[in-house]
Amino acid sequence: MLLLDCGAEVDGPQCLLEPGSAVNAPRDACGQSPVHLAAQAGHPYFLLWQLQAGADLNQQDAFGEAPIHKAAKVGSLECLSLLVASDALIDLRNKNGQTAEDLAWSCGFLECAKFLTTVKHTQSMKLCEQSKHSFNTDKRGLLLKNKRAYRNADNSNGKKQRSDAGHLC
Repeated sequence: MLLLDCGAEVDGPQCLLEPGSAVNAPRDACGQSPVHLAAQAGHPYFLLWQLQAGADLNQQDAFGEAPIHKAAKVGSLECLSLLVASDALIDLRNKNGQTAEDLAWSCGFLECAKFLTTVKHTQSMKLCEQSKHSFNTDKRGLLLKNKRAYRNADNSNGKKQRSDAGHLC
């Protein structure tokens, strides 16, 4: 038996295998889908199967928790790794304002908490590098646009300007 956050009990992974249920349809009164149940039970193979079937890995239940929150609360590093590798939103907050990292720390799953901290730091560094690159590209594009505007303003008499004319750039 698996005890859900809302107090309901489910018969383990076999409830995930019931035919005819939609992969993202809430399966219980708490709004938890099969992907929530797989993560909460710490079953990475069932979680992978659900994700391959098209499950929404960021779907939130009645508590605002996504599967990543469920995996963090039970200390399933395997499920967390799978969710992160599948691009789960690690900064998603539940209705109490907690991220999966917060839950891992508060539940005492230090390895999971450190993993999520490292992933968050790595993603932040990657975004920082991407923004530096895109800023430089925009800056060059803006400079080229200003250079063209300068040429057009300088050439107000209608004559074609020579390309070897004394330009500053």
